[in-house]
Amino acid sequence: MRNLWNNPTAFKLAGVDILAYTSRLIGANPELVVWGGGNSSIKCVEPDHKGDETNILYIKGSGSDMRTIERKHFTRLRLEDLLLLEDREAMTDEEMVEYLGHAMMGGNQPRPSIETLLHAFVPHEHVYHSHADAITSLTDTPRSEALIRKLFGGELGFVPYTRPGFMLSKWVGKIAKGDLNLKGVILDKHGLITWGKTAREAYDRTIDFCSRAERFIQTAKRKRPAPLGRVTVKSLSAAERQSRMADLLPVIRGTIGLSERMILLWDDSPEVLDFVGRPGAAKASQLGPMTPDHLMHIKPWPLFIEKPFDSPTGLAQQVMAGLFQFEKKYLPYFNRYKNGKLNQLNPYPRIILIPGLGMVTTGKNYQAAKIVQDLYHHNLRVIQNASAISRFQAINEKEIHRFEYWPMENYKLTLLPREKEFSRRIVLVTGGASGIGRAAAFAFAKEGAQVFVTDVNAKGAGETVAGIFEKYGDRAAVGCAMDVGDEKSVREAFKKCVLTFGGLDVVFSNAGVAKSAPIKDLALSDWELSLKVNATGHFLVARETVRILKKQGLGGNFVLNATKNVLAPGKDFAAYSAAKAASVQVARIMAIEHGGDGIRVNIVNPDAIFAGSKLWDQMGKERAKAHGIKFDKLQDFYAQRNLLKTKVWAEDVAEAVLFLASDRASKTTGAMLPVDGGVKEAFSR
Repeated sequence: MRNLWNNPTAFKLAGVDILAYTSRLIGANPELVVWGGGNSSIKCVEPDHKGDETNILYIKGSGSDMRTIERKHFTRLRLEDLLLLEDREAMTDEEMVEYLGHAMMGGNQPRPSIETLLHAFVPHEHVYHSHADAITSLTDTPRSEALIRKLFGGELGFVPYTRPGFMLSKWVGKIAKGDLNLKGVILDKHGLITWGKTAREAYDRTIDFCSRAERFIQTAKRKRPAPLGRVTVKSLSAAERQSRMADLLPVIRGTIGLSERMILLWDDSPEVLDFVGRPGAAKASQLGPMTPDHLMHIKPWPLFIEKPFDSPTGLAQQVMAGLFQFEKKYLPYFNRYKNGKLNQLNPYPRIILIPGLGMVTTGKNYQAAKIVQDLYHHNLRVIQNASAISRFQAINEKEIHRFEYWPMENYKLTLLPREKEFSRRIVLVTGGASGIGRAAAFAFAKEGAQVFVTDVNAKGAGETVAGIFEKYGDRAAVGCAMDVGDEKSVREAFKKCVLTFGGLDVVFSNAGVAKSAPIKDLALSDWELSLKVNATGHFLVARETVRILKKQGLGGNFVLNATKNVLAPGKDFAAYSAAKAASVQVARIMAIEHGGDGIRVNIVNPDAIFAGSKLWDQMGKERAKAHGIKFDKLQDFYAQRNLLKTKVWAEDVAEAVLFLASDRASKTTGAMLPVDGGVKEAFSR
């Protein structure tokens, strides 16, 4: 394991700043900690609010991520208050949390870690805790204590598994004080704690012990290269895998969505395919997580599909049956160990393993599903490492349940911000590179959706995605080239959307072109292009939408961007108005045919959207000519002709689209909503 310490950088730092630096070094290595795991602390002397020199403990705040941690993410506590508890015999979690709150120095801080007392009771200045894969590969074996003592002798203490809290803190503190020559302890089924007089000493010890464990594991794997058996299920080709999963993912999402709608990520990396293809993986995967810290994300065990059917239909039925069987298995597990008034968590798996195809993980958004995916990569490595040493053994089922439903762990869920209106929703937008499509993509992303931005202009779609990333975070959107008038292009883009996010909930069919010319001068090519994009394009998008939503079985929303010209056509606009009228009829019939499937279809009728619109860039001068006005007066002309005497912006239309696609409009389908400032000629009749 590489040591990342940099003396010139570290030399300038002290106190909580050297703690933050060293924590980030540990967080930078996913083999040590991942996604909020691990812990770190420093003991130092600082003035309190009165200016008196005081012994302080800085510890990583609950929920902070060691990869990006800064000074503000640490909790500052009065160490003397914490040490008063060393002689106490017992303390409940609730009592401990309340006490830690009183020991905090200042109110504007993160909540103290559940391991605060453990760090306080260790009589060393710097303490680091990691969930290193190499260490848990040793602890997740039947005779873990004997193995640890054989490898590390008297350098590390050993603590049998127990949940974090007061008693674990006392045990670790007692071991640390009992032998001041120890360099740390290993917590069984949990991870490594190292300490030192300096940050570098504690960090170096973390790297050293993990490196020694890695070397031992490599030796064991050379002696036993296939502990889970040789690969017996060969992977399908990449194209076949994509085809199968494009059919399967909506089925999975629909079944899981009966309890809670989720985003799905599919992973067919070589590491995953190798693992699921081995006969021993089915049994080993059901034994529990490498560390209970992962339970909040990955649940007690994954769903493993043994001997998957070759036919797509048979596989879909097999996976659905597996999901329902998982639920039946989870319910008795929950009731078996239920103590007091517990609310059952989602009974469906967070991980689905399919030999030959890979792994599916679920989460409320892309990031949550990615956390599950990343965590299970570490789990499958530890399973194989431990199996090479002897065999994989996690904590027992009762303790798994206690940890999964542990109030201290689930309290973290209450700290999360309230989910936004389109959280857990997958939205596909056509014509998303500019104008109304771009505005809608941003609006959906702002409200928590995973947005799939398409446009015939691939670069423009990418620019929209980049803007969403900058404003709302990485992976809130994905871009894709799509020509709505090309059947293959539409089919492939929808397939990519499903493979990216697992399904579909909302489609905003927005892409369009416009050409202004009187009928006598209208070129056949312009007429045919308008029909191809503005009529056939919406039909192809609608058809693909229905196919996926039907397969998914969760209902859905289709919003068509039509135009006020459908109801009030203007001169020199025959190709555009006729094609848009056709698309409206397609939408109406779609609403009639699929209301019983829970698919709502609605229409927005905007008028004269200028800012950022490529459509108006194309034909603005032509429309000015048709109305007999100068081009620079066109926008004011349209504003003056509506009842509200107002300009209509792309963002105004986007708000209407979001309303129609939201649960606020759950009883509305087949509706036409104008966003035109009030054009009386376009009133519905």
